[in-house]
Amino acid sequence: MRQVKIFSGSSHPLLADSICEHLSTQPAKCELKKFSNGETSVQIGCSIRDQDIYVVQSGSSKVNDNIMELLIMISACKGGSANKITAVMPYFPYSRQSKKKSHRGAITARMIANLLSIAGVSHIITVDLHASQMQGFFGKPVDNLHAEPLIARWIRHHVPNWREAVVVSKNAGGTKRVTSLADVLKLNFGIVTTDKRRPGNLTASTTFEDMDVAFGLQVEGNLDTEKDKTPTETSIEEAAPQGQENSADKDSSTAATTSTRRSLIGNQNSRMPPRSVRKASPQRTTPTTPTAPTTRPHTIPLSIPIYGEAADEYNDERAQDVITGRLIQGHIVDDDYPSPTISAMSASISTLPGQFLEDEVGDPAQSSAISTTSSIFSGAQEKTFTGTFDNVASSDEEEEEESLQNPALEHMVTLVGNVKERTVLIMDDMIDKAASWIAAAETVVKRGGAKKVYCIATHGLFGDDCLAEMEKCECIDYIVVTNTYPIPIESAKATKKLVLLDISYLLSEAIRRNHYGESISALFQHYRD
Repeated sequence: MRQVKIFSGSSHPLLADSICEHLSTQPAKCELKKFSNGETSVQIGCSIRDQDIYVVQSGSSKVNDNIMELLIMISACKGGSANKITAVMPYFPYSRQSKKKSHRGAITARMIANLLSIAGVSHIITVDLHASQMQGFFGKPVDNLHAEPLIARWIRHHVPNWREAVVVSKNAGGTKRVTSLADVLKLNFGIVTTDKRRPGNLTASTTFEDMDVAFGLQVEGNLDTEKDKTPTETSIEEAAPQGQENSADKDSSTAATTSTRRSLIGNQNSRMPPRSVRKASPQRTTPTTPTAPTTRPHTIPLSIPIYGEAADEYNDERAQDVITGRLIQGHIVDDDYPSPTISAMSASISTLPGQFLEDEVGDPAQSSAISTTSSIFSGAQEKTFTGTFDNVASSDEEEEEESLQNPALEHMVTLVGNVKERTVLIMDDMIDKAASWIAAAETVVKRGGAKKVYCIATHGLFGDDCLAEMEKCECIDYIVVTNTYPIPIESAKATKKLVLLDISYLLSEAIRRNHYGESISALFQHYRD
């Protein structure tokens, strides 16, 4: 290729060499060094006047040094009268910080885009941005290439019985990526979601007010006490619909009321009844015309799990594809495993009135129901500070990984989709921490009955001991990533489950088409077998 110079940064020299090999050229000479105080120095070793310059620099473990090195190289090329400067960034650094996570947070990805533009870049080539809308941060053209055609081709050639496989997303944020791959391969897809059970403050003043709203119950009246009610209100509330009741009916009504209040939390085989039923008082039983009770105007209808005999009568086949489980420290546990959430909540639950909790909660299923209720209440409290439930759900992924490892927190995991006796392809854009991947793999294997699991991503960051932890997990059979991010050779050789897909041909073809002014639409199309 004439009038082209390809420079390699220090982040991923092996990938730059592979790109140059596909283009039948050699990396241009460039001296990269550091001063004793850590400053980066760049010296271009060849003429670049009126040349098209391509600087290959991906993210790595030394991400800040890589960014500064890239900016200096772009500035040096601009000062050398280069015709056009293109930054080839297979993994775009700080791509996960494309929006504010808090009121005083920074949109770091936009800042990186501004720095590149100011340094003098003319074009950016990258692969699978964490958020595609990041292209709007740049004032220059951006080619966001996709590794999906390469991954789909590998699946068709190397996954046995791939036509019976199921593509699964390990969180709600990756469903668009998963459905895209499932549509290409014409496969079914599923989703694994986790819900953190928070040990909130369960008190009599807040619990039952929120419980009616959470479960969509029609509650009669307000939470006023007996002394706040007028005799007229009390007589209307206590009057029988058809007149006077006999004493036997009154006794049965009183017994039903007491049983209802005692089983409000402990018994989950039936739906929670209204709590405004009160024992009739013989001094105030004045026959009056019954009026419609005042109902709470706003209720939030939520689906309540059905247990016991009612579950046997519920024959919707779609419900068979929804499986739940318990996660403690990122691993699936049995239903009778002691819950750390309940232990943390024991002090709060003991403050409830005796009429509601007469007996100790010893059944694991009942404990699970209470902890789920606590999660709903604490989520309602968080809504006050964050604005909407969507903001709570879209929390930082780093915090999600840390919460999975927290021994004091229990998570409820839900698998939607039929994976029994099938191969599961867990798909996401990057692998950084192992907790969510191991949790999803254990869920589809131990709860869903999957026979083989492939963890597939475009960028293999493998922070800390992620690769070693996934290698030890018995539920994970293969780890498939591209070489957009540099992986230490020692770690790659020590991991038998790791499969690396070469992305250099895709990048080299993008460089060639960009230089000759050809369309890159063909790079987004899937390969023909």
